[in-house]
Amino acid sequence: MRSKRTFDFVHTSRRFLTVSAVILLIGLIMLGIKGLNYGIDFSAGTSVDISTSKSLNQDQVRTFLDDQKFGEYSHTSGVNRETVRFKHALSSDEEKAFKADFLAKIDPAASFEVNIVDVDIAKEQQTNAMLGMAIACIGIVLYLSIRFEWRFALAAVASIVYDALFVVCMFSIFRLEVNLPFILAVLTIIGYSINDTVVIFDRIRENLRFAKIKTHADLDRLVNDSIWQTLARSINTVITVLLAAVCLFVFGGESIKLFSLAMIFGLASGAYSSIFIASQLWLYFKKKQPIKKTAVKPQTP
Repeated sequence: MRSKRTFDFVHTSRRFLTVSAVILLIGLIMLGIKGLNYGIDFSAGTSVDISTSKSLNQDQVRTFLDDQKFGEYSHTSGVNRETVRFKHALSSDEEKAFKADFLAKIDPAASFEVNIVDVDIAKEQQTNAMLGMAIACIGIVLYLSIRFEWRFALAAVASIVYDALFVVCMFSIFRLEVNLPFILAVLTIIGYSINDTVVIFDRIRENLRFAKIKTHADLDRLVNDSIWQTLARSINTVITVLLAAVCLFVFGGESIKLFSLAMIFGLASGAYSSIFIASQLWLYFKKKQPIKKTAVKPQTP
């Protein structure tokens, strides 16, 4: 059914693609200059979670951490809980000294949970994270190639690669910490993005069956109408999940704030890329295919 909407997604897509390219360019420049702010999951370091028996004076805790002289660290505080992440992998003697000093100077009833990641483990986790994302992309290509066609598959992969790069660039620009929950967030984003994309692609394929495509303008109208016909469903889905992610970011603990923030970035990007990247790339590939001319039967006298 022909959409009565006036906004043309196809003819305005170049403007949005230009903005996307500029944002990615800035992010990739930052990524090349400063890299990512890796947490201890991907770089050697020590994470110390301290459960305390009382509320602590934060100035006193920071002074204590500075006096330990273990190098660069990050510190977050919760209700009767302190989390310290050292860039330096503590030795067993340093760990024992840290615990003894904290018990003597800060809270005698505190308990500790210490996790140490060395360089080899950090590199292995980086490799496994990249391998997991690569396998996910390959699986998506195979699935879409079987269910649809190769043009749909290539367009969808380009879309989810954009989503992943967008989130990575945002974390690079704002120097947010990248850890294992970040990788989980990116994989989740890929799942939501491909779901939105498949909905639009399915409508495009359905409309193709009944459309009489004679010119490239007909293809433009078909894609534009298909997007409008699925737009309400896509917006409702994204808003529902975004509300949950925002609530996690606002009310959740420190350990999931970066996960939820990555989800917020990725969900917005996924909804955008399904419309302005995936469908437009499929249209570009489709236009490279010659339009089949319908043979006209000669009229009988």
